[in-house]
Amino acid sequence: MGQNSSQGARMTSPVCVIVVGAGCRGENYSNFATSHPERMKVVGVADPRKFARTKIQRQHKIADENIFDDWHSVSEREKFADAVVICTPDCLHKEPAVAFAKKGYHILLEKPMATTAVDCTAIVEACIQNGVMLSVGHVLRYDPVIVKIKELLDAGVIGDVIHIQHLEPVGFYHFAHSFVRGNWRNEAESSFALLSKSCHDIDLIHHWAGARRCLKVSSFGSVSHFKKENKPTGAAGRCLDCPVEKHCPYSACKIYLDRVKRGHTGWPVSVICPSSFPDIESVTEALKTGPYGRCVYECDNDVCTNQVVNMEFEGGLTAAFSMVAFTEEICKRKTTVYGSKGELSYDGDQICVFDFLTQKSTKHTAHSKVPGQFVNSGHGSADYHLTDAFISAVANNDPSLIRSGPEETLLSHLLVFEAERSRLENRVVYCGSTSQE
Repeated sequence: MGQNSSQGARMTSPVCVIVVGAGCRGENYSNFATSHPERMKVVGVADPRKFARTKIQRQHKIADENIFDDWHSVSEREKFADAVVICTPDCLHKEPAVAFAKKGYHILLEKPMATTAVDCTAIVEACIQNGVMLSVGHVLRYDPVIVKIKELLDAGVIGDVIHIQHLEPVGFYHFAHSFVRGNWRNEAESSFALLSKSCHDIDLIHHWAGARRCLKVSSFGSVSHFKKENKPTGAAGRCLDCPVEKHCPYSACKIYLDRVKRGHTGWPVSVICPSSFPDIESVTEALKTGPYGRCVYECDNDVCTNQVVNMEFEGGLTAAFSMVAFTEEICKRKTTVYGSKGELSYDGDQICVFDFLTQKSTKHTAHSKVPGQFVNSGHGSADYHLTDAFISAVANNDPSLIRSGPEETLLSHLLVFEAERSRLENRVVYCGSTSQE
């Protein structure tokens, strides 16, 4: 194990990590150890699915005694690593996070922190009381271009920030995969869409607002299109049996089967075969019997397909966020920040700053080379940089390297809960209050 971080010296051996939850996110973060074995070593894994935990074990040559089908078994052992990476389902974040904080493990916790404000607060309190570092998986904060936006705003290139406009285009087949058929489709089983999908974005707005506190928020949204009444005439309950499947853009045959036939076995195909490697046979069987083969108009989905959030911060700063399922782009955010001296816009690739005085535009880019396995991780290079920062923070006993630490992350999460309260109660919510002022 690496040198105890409480001694304050830089570790000379790798930071030892236990992966709790060996799905897509857990695997992505653990890939850092493959790229930098001198800096990170995966020494344990816990997951109820044998295929998932065995895959991680083989990738990282983990000893058999450190393979667990339940995180409780890890927490009951004497501490045998420096940190844990928690990527369990959203509703199962709080209990392991608090337990591992009490054992003295530093924690990289996938977003959202938890599914209630009370549980989020409990996690933060446990980490602070036990003196462990908490890094929440707001990976976008680590995207080099997002970092550049923050640097430009803080440098005053557009003067005082007056208004922020931010769009998250989820993507038509991504939404159908994750939020109609998939794990985040139903609030009772996961959480509401603004938390599970867009806490990234509310966090970015909060981040760009700087020290200004959000005073009030309003939000509107609903479930559109993916309803039983919109099911095409003659459509079947499953895409494999459907006579009109060829005319449906949300066909599971198109999203999964056609991809694997072309040799694509990564996301989203990999998700639908949790117990085997995805091939034509296993994907076909998954579509016959599993949730991902269902007609999108016959699912138990109840999370918003489109939502807007309006915010007013101290000093008169306003912000408007939009999330929409029905887009060509997949999570390629677009942002415009309006200032007193200029305008900053970001199209998902590069930044453009227009100066009101000179009436000239300046383009800014931020390039980043990362190991190959992180290129297609779903967040550009951000997964790599988040893991890099967390491992560096633990190795150097320096929590300042974490861009989304406990207190600030809690504030942005609380803002998400306030926004959803506004939507549900159909009113403006004054942040921090329990009733309308």
